[in-house]
Amino acid sequence: MEEDKDVLQHLLHLEAEASALVDDAQAEADRRVSEGEKQNHAKYDEVYSAEVTRLEANYAKEIAAVREDYKRQLEAYGNSLKSTAVDNAAFCALAAAFLGRGE
Repeated sequence: MEEDKDVLQHLLHLEAEASALVDDAQAEADRRVSEGEKQNHAKYDEVYSAEVTRLEANYAKEIAAVREDYKRQLEAYGNSLKSTAVDNAAFCALAAAFLGRGE
């Protein structure tokens, strides 16, 4: 009977050690997962920030190009208006015709 009690005590001791090992392994796994998440989040932030910077620079470049093109087109249109001759007599005749005062 004493021998059975010793065997049972030994088995209970082994079970407690196994439980402690499982708990330690779970804690280590949780730590590794947490560390992996931190590393992945840091890498994501790095890549995201680089992409945002690249896109913002590209956007600013495109906006500058569009503004320059707009300015150039506006100047060209202004120059074309300046070079167009004004025919006051024809304008007055057309306005009179529209207003019903045509002669």
